[in-house]
Amino acid sequence: MYKKISTLGAVCTLALLSACTTVPLSPKGQGGDKSAGSDVPFDQVRDSGPAVPVDMMATPEVTPVREPIGVAGNKSPYVVNGVKYRILKGVKGYREKGQASWYGTKFHGRKTANGEVYNMYAMSAAHKTLPLPSYAKVTNLDNGRSVIVRVNDRGPFVPGRIIDLSYTAAQKLGYIDKGVARVVVEALDPAALPSASETLAIEKDAAARQALPQDASFKLPANTFLQVGAYSSASQAEEVRTQLAAAFGYPVSVSPVESGGKSLYRVRIGPIAQQRALVSLRESIEKKSFGQPQVVVDAGE
Repeated sequence: MYKKISTLGAVCTLALLSACTTVPLSPKGQGGDKSAGSDVPFDQVRDSGPAVPVDMMATPEVTPVREPIGVAGNKSPYVVNGVKYRILKGVKGYREKGQASWYGTKFHGRKTANGEVYNMYAMSAAHKTLPLPSYAKVTNLDNGRSVIVRVNDRGPFVPGRIIDLSYTAAQKLGYIDKGVARVVVEALDPAALPSASETLAIEKDAAARQALPQDASFKLPANTFLQVGAYSSASQAEEVRTQLAAAFGYPVSVSPVESGGKSLYRVRIGPIAQQRALVSLRESIEKKSFGQPQVVVDAGE
């Protein structure tokens, strides 16, 4: 049994120390920053697919798993363009018809609402009120095609549109050229899904027997970590680091940072390379009462 780590020594929340605090709330949120390598304001940059179209039809489907719902991206209510939105407390039975759009290069590599990094080649989506992360089945009503997506972002904040799919998911549904499609979105009940740890173990066993052609998980950006806490005491942070190192098979580091004129000590696990491994590790950390770790992608590491 591992000792439950106190958060009383933390001087500020994880959200304030992670690298996602300056990122617009969502793909369709308010962005006053400039696009990379350009003097054009970000909100004036036109979104698109890759300069040379990429055939993503063979991309494996995601394997839905039961994931912990963290703080990042789940503030409720929140306001965008004067409209107030409330995050759903439960998704069982959620079903909605409307228009789906998609987003691509403009947001590729930028932070999503829950602190991950948007990958237009992954099977992901943005939604205004589903908890992050969630899984949903999206069906194109015009051609009958369906996909499962992992919802890790907020948007689209355009009247009539209910979901924003990644470039790959939209291509598989057959509406890349049209831009929008009539769809029905059905949330998958987390209670009916296997845990990430169970699924990871099954996939590893199947891969060993060559029963799976490839891992359905996608590669994470370099320097992806789980931040367990930020502490005012270096000794407390070191104690936490020691416990985590003994409990999990990943590197654990303590790094000092200045915030509001005070010295804080961040405790992070990683780097972590694969999405499925990250989900499984996060689940294990919470089960062992180490709190709710937040995903951090640190370009400065």
